[in-house]
Amino acid sequence: MTARQAVQVLANEGLLERRRGSGTFVATQRVLRTLGSPLSFTESMRRRGMSASSMLIERGEVQPSEDERAALSLGPRERGYLLERLRLADGTPMAIERVVMPVAIAMSMPEDVESGSLHSAFERVGRVPTRADARVTARRPSARERRLLGLTTSGVVLSEHRTIFDQDGRPLERTETCYAAQRYSFEAVLYRNDDR
Repeated sequence: MTARQAVQVLANEGLLERRRGSGTFVATQRVLRTLGSPLSFTESMRRRGMSASSMLIERGEVQPSEDERAALSLGPRERGYLLERLRLADGTPMAIERVVMPVAIAMSMPEDVESGSLHSAFERVGRVPTRADARVTARRPSARERRLLGLTTSGVVLSEHRTIFDQDGRPLERTETCYAAQRYSFEAVLYRNDDR
C-alpha cells in the first residue's frame, strides 16, 4: 500500500506517467516555452540540445476563418495557405502546428518548408519574425489530436493561438499550436505598468 501511495504522489507531481495497459514510466522532462516568444520550434529545441523534426499532415490553399482573415489582414476574397505539421523533439511528438499565411508569402519561399524551420524560410525572403501576440488556453484534445500526440484519454493540450509579425509590423502567420501539456511548461515575464 505504501509503495502504491508513493507512486501516486510521484505521478501527481508529474515525475511518473501512467499508461493504461502499459504500466508506469518515468515522465519525460517538460520543455519550457516563453509565452509570446517568436522563437521557432526548431531553434527552441536546438537550444535545449534536442533534435527537431516534422511530419507533414496537410498543406495547400484554404478558405481562412474570420479570425485568420482578420489577423492576416486578408481581403474578403483572399485565400490563405495552410501548413499543418506534427512537431517532434528527439522523435517524441510535442505539438501539432496549424499555420495559415497569405498565399503570396507561401509562394515566395524558394524551398520546401514541410520539414524545416518556417521562420528561417521567412528570413530568407527578407521577412524576419519579430513580434508574436499569443493567447494560451488548456482544453481536452480531439481524438485526432490525442492520436497524433500519443496522449492518454485523460491527456490535456495547451492551445496557443499566435499571430507573428515581421520587422515592419506586417503579419506573417496565424497559428494554432496544440502542445501536449504533459511535455510543456509555459513561462511569462510580467512587468508592472502604472499607466493602466
